[in-house]
Amino acid sequence: MTDLPDLTSLNPEQARAELARLADLIGRYNTAYYTEDAPEVSDAAYDALRKRYDTLLALHPEAEPADSAARTVGAAPDSAFGKHRHLVPMLSLDNVFDQAEFEAFIGRATRFLGLNEEETAKLAFVAEPKIDGLSISLTYENGVFVRGTTRGDGTEGEDVTANLRTLKDLPERLHGHAPELIEIRGEVFLSKEHFLALNAAQEELGRKPFANPRNAAAGSLRQLDARVTARRPLSLFAYSMGFCSEKTTFSHWDYLEQLKAWGFPVNPLSMRLEAASGAEAFFDKIGQERAALAYDIDGVVYKIDNLTLQERLGFAGRAPRWAVAWKFPAEQAVTTLKTIEIQVGRTGALTPVAHLEPVNVGGVLVMRATLHNEDEIARKDVRPGDKVQIQRAGDVIPQILCVIPLAPDAPPRQDPFHFPDHCPACGALAVRPEGEAVRRCTGGLTCPAQIVERLIHFVSRTAFDIDGLGDRSIREFYDAGFLHTPGDIFRLQDHAEDIMKRDGWGEQSVRNLMQAIEARRTIPLSRFIYALGIRRVGESNARLLARHYGSYENWMEQLRKAAIIGSDERLELGSITGIGTVIADDLVAFMQEAHNLETLADLRASLTITDEEAVSGGALAGKTVVFTGTLHTLTRQEARAMAERMGAKVSDSVSKKTDLVILGEKAGSKAKKAEDLKIATLDEAGWTAFCTQQESNFSA
Repeated sequence: MTDLPDLTSLNPEQARAELARLADLIGRYNTAYYTEDAPEVSDAAYDALRKRYDTLLALHPEAEPADSAARTVGAAPDSAFGKHRHLVPMLSLDNVFDQAEFEAFIGRATRFLGLNEEETAKLAFVAEPKIDGLSISLTYENGVFVRGTTRGDGTEGEDVTANLRTLKDLPERLHGHAPELIEIRGEVFLSKEHFLALNAAQEELGRKPFANPRNAAAGSLRQLDARVTARRPLSLFAYSMGFCSEKTTFSHWDYLEQLKAWGFPVNPLSMRLEAASGAEAFFDKIGQERAALAYDIDGVVYKIDNLTLQERLGFAGRAPRWAVAWKFPAEQAVTTLKTIEIQVGRTGALTPVAHLEPVNVGGVLVMRATLHNEDEIARKDVRPGDKVQIQRAGDVIPQILCVIPLAPDAPPRQDPFHFPDHCPACGALAVRPEGEAVRRCTGGLTCPAQIVERLIHFVSRTAFDIDGLGDRSIREFYDAGFLHTPGDIFRLQDHAEDIMKRDGWGEQSVRNLMQAIEARRTIPLSRFIYALGIRRVGESNARLLARHYGSYENWMEQLRKAAIIGSDERLELGSITGIGTVIADDLVAFMQEAHNLETLADLRASLTITDEEAVSGGALAGKTVVFTGTLHTLTRQEARAMAERMGAKVSDSVSKKTDLVILGEKAGSKAKKAEDLKIATLDEAGWTAFCTQQESNFSA
């Protein structure tokens, strides 16, 4: 068995290529899991994929790929359901897999809070078995259930209110006093017993059985007909809070008790731990009981009990800083590798994909696995027809660990796989730059695979999100000559009659498509930037850019000026927290390509690109804040998070566009520059008082 290269051995270019490959996989698996309820890999496999991504990104923070699905949560809501925006985002959890990683999580949280050793030792936690089901958010107004939604993309979910009303565990009215408005989060799941019975019924009817209880629960809840949901014995555990119009408790443990008083089922195995030192023993205990439980779990969630500390810690990207999921270890299986397919991505990367004989690994049906690159195929000598051992978790998922040796009387193996040196889509030379692991097609926008993949990205759920225009339609319209550029999407009306004549299309479906396209002629700036597919500009960076520049016109003007090395605009771009010089270089390079400017001009003539909204009610909305010097009562992370919660843009350098500079001890040259530019300043005490006053105003 040969392992993947050690991440610390990768040079910057190799790291970029690996991160891009991992991000593509994460995006694909997100769609399969959250939108289609048909995962391609197991949860443990997906977790390990994210772990490899996060580890590599920490080593090369400048190398974030363009479509960084690792920065997103879940997947966009299905268009078949109504959509509803969560009052407080439903984010995901970071994962750990052993005691050392759990202790590292504790270390990050306590450093953020600035706790000393004694305070850290007294930090209490709540441990909860991690149910393998479908996350939901339940909204109650004056104690009455009014709406239920799925996680969706974390910001907006699917309205499944009618289906949730069929659950016997869900109270229609909260018992006793209830807040005027509250979001209660929980997990809908199917017991092992009911899962087996449901699959038996599916097989009797000649239907495909569900891969595991989680998918069965998701499929049952996401029915267009609530009567179907009502016939399936779904269960519910409540476990957390989203928005709440009033303070109900001061600890998470007390909140769980309040949930029970309101009438919700809460997992009886949850436990309050007086210190983090009890986490490993609880994990081992639950692991031993796991097989005998009536429902599936895939780990234990640990949450800091103190809600005030939770509020201070806040969130980092897609996950809270105050909670973590400690996941159970991986499982393995043996199957047959049927074929190796070379896929061409929108950046021209040639990625080998192994198509496997379907195999159930720990309750998940696995049919495909990435083979990473040509070096990986050669190292493991993987060939079509081989028996291979696969693993759900590890460095990359699903991972082919090794080839199973042939039995003495078995037929000979097939010839070694030959990795192509020309693009399978356009025939152009596929080159592998020195020091990189990925081979790329040189065809650029003359390569149909790259054009099609760029168009698919443009209309994807997290970009323009055009209903009815998916992968298959894009490929069909490209082959028919209707689509070549993003702007052509908004001219498809010219081909409406021709589309109606094609197989699978009719008057109504074409009308629906045209209406969906028209509905997307107005789009927020952040989605527009992300849809362009600029290298290393994923959803997170697109939001940063949109929020920083505010309007499309300002973004364009500032990036054109940023082409001049050393200009204020170039320095400003590189100093946006989270962007950095490497991404700045990619943005400037994008703006210097004539065909990109033609695409932008074409789109601008067809679209209304709305300004990015500032944080609602933020006292510093639209302002740029810089922190400099040493802070003593706050960590730099916490101070920055406070500014961002008030709508500020946090920069690393002082310029004439800076609005406020917070001066810590030994502020140095940035303090002098702020003085020269006559920029407002606050010391640490003044900043803390300002934040306290704003929070008081908000509460009032």
